[in-house]
Amino acid sequence: LPNTTLLHCSDNPGFLGVAPEPIHRNLHEFSELMKNNNLNCGLATDGDADRIGLYDSKGNFIDSHHIILLLIHYLVKYKRLTGKVITTFSCSEKIKHLCKYYGLEHETVQIGFKYISGKMITEDILLGGEESGGIAIKGHIPERDGIWIGLILFEFMAKSGKSLEDLIEEIYDIVGSFAFERIDLHIDDKIKNNIISNCKSGIYKEFGDYKTERIETIDGFKFFLNEDSWLMIRPSGTEPVLRTYAESSTQEKALNILESVRQTLLV
Repeated sequence: LPNTTLLHCSDNPGFLGVAPEPIHRNLHEFSELMKNNNLNCGLATDGDADRIGLYDSKGNFIDSHHIILLLIHYLVKYKRLTGKVITTFSCSEKIKHLCKYYGLEHETVQIGFKYISGKMITEDILLGGEESGGIAIKGHIPERDGIWIGLILFEFMAKSGKSLEDLIEEIYDIVGSFAFERIDLHIDDKIKNNIISNCKSGIYKEFGDYKTERIETIDGFKFFLNEDSWLMIRPSGTEPVLRTYAESSTQEKALNILESVRQTLLV
């Protein structure tokens, strides 16, 4: 990679005062670098480089769900590999759609890569991934490796001769376009526990204009809505935070769902 621009690649245990999680809200400087320097693709990792963040040439953040879809598409269509796909409960439902399209077995597990890595040792796993950006693929170690995943995506671009944006459009041609959003609600434990109790009791039948059609409870509460959308509610086990997730056809709609969730839960 001779034409590489590096940003903050020196040792700094304080991470320059920025949280090291490779998500968009921590990477605005990186996004601006992409926009202003005519770069094709940008790779960011967390401090120990097991999680990946990705940017396209326009400085748009590519979340882990899109990365997982890109990897499945490349490994199956271009490299002719097979195997089971495992993703955690908060991952996009579009992954199931792509697996069905390619005839791959899919399994959803609890959140945490430990629920994936053991299966990668004992089963024929093509890919394992989680919403936080930790991903592993066949032919490498059964553990998250953000640098390796980045190199595989660079290889995909080089061998196909296509931009990251064009490759994502290939995915959308199969599963449809979508957006995923997550908002953490900082509330005290009493309110958090009351909300979780209400979820268990089945009190929440609708969130604003969005009616629930069914619920899954593998690790938290995933409410499937009309119009191919879903939302998820899951408490943090380590801090007074309630994590809320939503997926829909557009970013605006996903954010609207999350606002409806906030208003419903905190009335």
